[in-house]
Amino acid sequence: MNMPDDQKLIDAIDARTKLAGSNKMEILLFSLGTSEIFGINVFKVREVSQTPPVTKTPNMPRGVEGVISIRGNIIPVIALAKIIDLQGAPEDTGHTMIVTEFSRRTQGFLVHEVDRIIRVDWDKVKPPETMLAGSDSKITAITELADGKLVSILDVEQILASSIGETVVPELVRVDMENDSSVFFVDDSAVARKEIVMVLDKLGIKYQQANNGLEAWEKLQSLASRAKHEGIPLRDQIRLILVDAEMPEMDGYVLTKNIKGDARFSGIPVVMHSSLSSDANRAMGQSVGVDAYVAKFDPMVLSETLRPMLLR
Repeated sequence: MNMPDDQKLIDAIDARTKLAGSNKMEILLFSLGTSEIFGINVFKVREVSQTPPVTKTPNMPRGVEGVISIRGNIIPVIALAKIIDLQGAPEDTGHTMIVTEFSRRTQGFLVHEVDRIIRVDWDKVKPPETMLAGSDSKITAITELADGKLVSILDVEQILASSIGETVVPELVRVDMENDSSVFFVDDSAVARKEIVMVLDKLGIKYQQANNGLEAWEKLQSLASRAKHEGIPLRDQIRLILVDAEMPEMDGYVLTKNIKGDARFSGIPVVMHSSLSSDANRAMGQSVGVDAYVAKFDPMVLSETLRPMLLR
């Protein structure tokens, strides 16, 4: 299939803010030279083009083909088939480039063919099987097309960590909290959870966690029910809730709406921590009532956002 016109692929992305709270996402489908189908959230896509000449650079990690200049900016170009160790992929890395922007970085992903954009319900997006979801897995979720074909949704945080390196978390000033309350956080990316834990550990904050939105909501409801039964204010146990935006089964927008609509969570701030950092995504977070929106992953910004909320 020929690559659709670039503008059709990314036209009117800002209008997609209406998806906030609808538990839906839009995925750009593409292939890497095998029969498998892959996907990435449209909100992460800046443009799609034919691959320009790539400047080879020495000592690049495996999968990083080099760099290109795009509108005055030098960005790395990553061969996705190599970085995810796709078995059976051809040596040719593909002549199509998806320029992505997330986690305050811009990079080009080399793919073989771009297909189309589909809209899916997050409750139809499932975590990968346990054997595929190891700490270095590049797949964060699976969904199914109408014809029964499976789509593997990429864990872009893990891909960046593998190709460019993980963020180093500096020493942070610890937060002295009056009781044993904790932060509850949820993120479907293993590398993102690792980074959040490093920040919370250096702040000296206890935490509880979940791997997707539905799991988080079920755990939060259980904690709220137990606190009510014991006659203890839930805020004495959970001081803050940190949510990702994109998650299998229930996204962070719906999770936030659920939390904000439940009086048992009154007084507990919700911070959205997402690799989607555009103004449109911030507006989506505000529309469902988040108390703050932090782009991944800047440990100093995250810690300085959490600190005043934890000390209230």
